[in-house]
Amino acid sequence: MPPTHRSAERRPDAGPPKTGPAEKEVLVGFLDYLRASVAAKAQGVPEPQIRTPGVASGTNLLGLVKHLTHVERHWLLGQPVTDWKATFHPEPEESADDILRAYRETTRRANEVVAACPDPGADGPRPGARPGPAPSLRWTLTHMIEETGRHAGHADILRELIDGSTGR
Repeated sequence: MPPTHRSAERRPDAGPPKTGPAEKEVLVGFLDYLRASVAAKAQGVPEPQIRTPGVASGTNLLGLVKHLTHVERHWLLGQPVTDWKATFHPEPEESADDILRAYRETTRRANEVVAACPDPGADGPRPGARPGPAPSLRWTLTHMIEETGRHAGHADILRELIDGSTGR
């Protein structure tokens, strides 16, 4: 699928984030780096391109941000999700600004929850959401890095298809 228009923006990739030496600082530092990458890929993309599917599966930039908002709420704020597929589909009345604002607010609140957990080996902030023991904060943050990184890669490709923008 060819881009709708080409941008001359070819930003260099940013190197890995600088973090403190503690385990939690490293995990949150990399997660924040990926969160910022996802938000930057969606920032400034006009309608309808931001919600137009770029691939046959229907994946679009705004849907990725909305999905990651629900992922953060589920794993770090304890909010249940009953239909994961629906989290990829922004409603017509949901603006890009509203979805990006919700993502940033959710990640801010999630970081507050993480900061309040002193031990990465202790139960994560999502106890009781599934049978068995709660996953540790370490596992939860690692999963969030994996999930956000996967979708950051999708966002990179979708943005390049839209206007040729590359880099972080």
